[in-house]
Amino acid sequence: MAAAAEDSVPAGTFPSFMAEGTLLCRRGEYGKALACFNNALKLRAGDKDCLVARSKCYLKLGDTENSLKDAEASLQNDKTFSKGLYQKAEILYTMGDFEFALVFYHRGYRLRPELQKFRLGIEKSQEAIVNCIGSPSSVKLENKEDLCFISRQAESKKANQKLQVKLTKDQKWTKKRESVRNPKTERQLLGELYADKAYLEKLLKDEDLMESSTKQGIKVADLVLSGISYLDTRSEFWQQQKPIYARVRERKLRQQRWMRDKKQKPAEVGRYVVKSMEDIDMLLSGDCPEESCKKAKRVLKTIQGWSDDEVPNKNELIGNLHSCIGNAQLEMGQMEAALQSHKMDLEVARENDLPDAVSRALDNIGRVYARIGKFQQAIDTWEEKIPMAKSSLEKTWLFHEIGQCYLELDKAEAAQNYGQKSLQSAEEEGDVEWQLHATVLVAQAQVKLKDYRSAILNFEKALEKAKLIHNEDAQKAIISVSRNHCREKLRILLQRVLW
Repeated sequence: MAAAAEDSVPAGTFPSFMAEGTLLCRRGEYGKALACFNNALKLRAGDKDCLVARSKCYLKLGDTENSLKDAEASLQNDKTFSKGLYQKAEILYTMGDFEFALVFYHRGYRLRPELQKFRLGIEKSQEAIVNCIGSPSSVKLENKEDLCFISRQAESKKANQKLQVKLTKDQKWTKKRESVRNPKTERQLLGELYADKAYLEKLLKDEDLMESSTKQGIKVADLVLSGISYLDTRSEFWQQQKPIYARVRERKLRQQRWMRDKKQKPAEVGRYVVKSMEDIDMLLSGDCPEESCKKAKRVLKTIQGWSDDEVPNKNELIGNLHSCIGNAQLEMGQMEAALQSHKMDLEVARENDLPDAVSRALDNIGRVYARIGKFQQAIDTWEEKIPMAKSSLEKTWLFHEIGQCYLELDKAEAAQNYGQKSLQSAEEEGDVEWQLHATVLVAQAQVKLKDYRSAILNFEKALEKAKLIHNEDAQKAIISVSRNHCREKLRILLQRVLW
C-alpha cells in the first residue's frame, strides 16, 4: 500500500511543481524543493530541466551521488544539453575531480561560448589543478638523446627521469599536505570547523572512550577517526581549490572592488531605487498589499541609512515610500496606520517644499478619511488640494469626491454644486465615463432637494451616457437609484424613456 501511495500521480501540474520547487530552492529550502521536483518527474518522467533542477537540490544537500546520476540522466538523450553539461561539471568540481570537471566545462564552452559560466568554470578548474600539482612550467624535462636511435639504456634513463618527476610532484603534494596540517593554516581553511577537529583529536587521547562501542556495535575510535579524516579531506580540498595565498590575493581584490564600487555607488543606488519602486508598485497592483508594504518598509529603512550625498533626492524618496506604505495599509484595511503613513508623507513634503508630494499626500489623506466615514475631514483635506490640481481630469475626480461627501452629510445643495463642477471638468476633458458619474451625482442631489423634474432629466442623460459606453452595470444602477428616490411619478417617466 505504501509503495502504491508513493507511485501515485500527485495532485497538481508539472509547471506548478516546477515553479514551486524553483522558488523553494531560491529560499534555501532544498528538502521541500526536492519533493516538488520528485512530483514533477512523476508527471513528466525524464524531463531534462527538471532533472538538472533536482540535481542542484541533491548537490546542495551534499548527496553528490544522486546529483551526478540526475545530471547524467539529463544528458542521456542529448549530449549537447548545456544545462546538463554545466551541472555535471559543477558536481565533479565539488567532488574534487578537477580534471574531469575541466573536460565538461570545455565541452559546454565549445557548444555555448556566449555563456560566461563555462569560461569561469574552466578558469577555476585550471587554477585548482595548478594548486594541486604545480604549473607545467615548474616541471622541466630534458632529452639530449639521439632521436634516431633509442637504446634500452636511453629508455631506462627516460624511465628514471619520469620517476624523478613523479617523486618531485609527490614531494610537492606531501609538502602541501604538511602545510595544510600546520595549525595556523588549518585554522584558516577550516574556519569554525577547526574547533570540532581539535575536540575530536582531544577525544583520541581518552583510551577508555576509544575502546568503547556504540549501541550499534561501532567502535567510538572508528567514528572519531572517520570524522578527523573527513575534516582532513575537506582541508585538502579547500587548499587545492583556493590556497591561502589565493585567499590573501582575493581579499586584496575585494578591497579594490569595494573602492571601485564606492565610486560607482550613485549609479548603483539609482538602479536599486528604481527597481525597488517598480517591485513595490507591481506587488500592490498585483493584489499583494502585505508584500508591497513589507518591501516598502525595508527599502525605507535602507534609504534612511544613506547620506544625502549618496541619495540626492533622499527626502523625496522617503515621502514617496511613506505614501506607498499608506496605500498598501489602506488596501489591507489598516485605516489608522494608513492615515499616519500619509500624514508622514505630507509632513516630509511640507518640510522640504515639495508641492507635488503635498498634493499627493492630501489626495490620499482625503481618501482615508472618506473610507472611515469622516466626510467633513475628507472635504477639508480635498478642498485644500483643489488649487494644486493640474488637469481637468484630476479636477473631475476631486470635485466628484467632495460632492459625494457632501451628499453623505445631507448637504444636497453643496453636493449639487460640486457635481456640476465635476461635470464641467469632465466635458472639458471629453471623458464620457466621468460625465456619467458626475451627472448621476447631480441627479441624486436634486432628488434630495426635491427637484424631481431636474433629477429625471439628469437620470435620463446619465442613462444615455451609460448606453453610449456600453456600461450595463451603470444602466442597472441608474434605474435602481432613480426608482428608490424619485417616487412613482419618476418611475413612470423612466419606464417611458426605457421603452
